Formats: sequence, structure tokens, C-alpha cells
Amino acid sequence: MKNEINKFVYWTPRVLSIIFLVFLAMFSLDIFDMELNFWQTLLGLFMHNIPVLILLFVLIISWKREIVGAIVFILAGIFYAILAINAANTWLMALAWIAQISGPAFIIGGFFLANWLKKRR
Repeated sequence: MKNEINKFVYWTPRVLSIIFLVFLAMFSLDIFDMELNFWQTLLGLFMHNIPVLILLFVLIISWKREIVGAIVFILAGIFYAILAINAANTWLMALAWIAQISGPAFIIGGFFLANWLKKRR
């Protein structure tokens, strides 16, 4: 039973991170609605996916150093929450944005933190 919990705590933040990165990358697909040429589309895709690329790099590092994932995903959630509060027209809209983007980031960061704490014991 304990071995199953260890595997769950180990794999959950990693799998959730991959799913979260795919979810974030899907937002960049709106670039195809614009009538841009090939290079403009390529640049737009790159610009939209900079956060995804940064978090992918963090995930690669966090695979062995969980504390990095804990800190960065929690800070990313806080950063996005601040941006959402400043950009939203209403508190309800900001709360919805925060729940969709910052919520998963906080959960992933929490799982990485739990994994790191478990390793330290």
C-alpha cells in the first residue's frame, strides 16, 4: 500500500504538469483564426507558447528536483492571479480565470512540494 502511495505522489505532479502544459498550449491555436502569413503565424505561435516552454523547462528540471517545480508552479499561479485581477472587468471574471489557470498550477506545485517533503523524510 505504501509503495502505491509513493508512486501516486511521484507521478501525479508530472502527469498533471504535462496535461496542464497541453491545456495552455491549446490557447495558442487562436492564432490560426487570424489571416497571417507563415512567418507571422510561426512567430505568433512562439510568442503564445513562451509560458508553456518555460514551464516545460521547469518540468524537466523538476523531474529530479521537486522543490523547483513546487516553487515555480506556485509562483506562476500567483503571477497569473495578479495578471487576471488586473485584466478582468469584474471580480467574477477574474475568479473564473484564476480557477482555470492558477488553480491547476497551485495543485501541481502542492504535489511537487509533497513529493519533495516525502523525499526529505
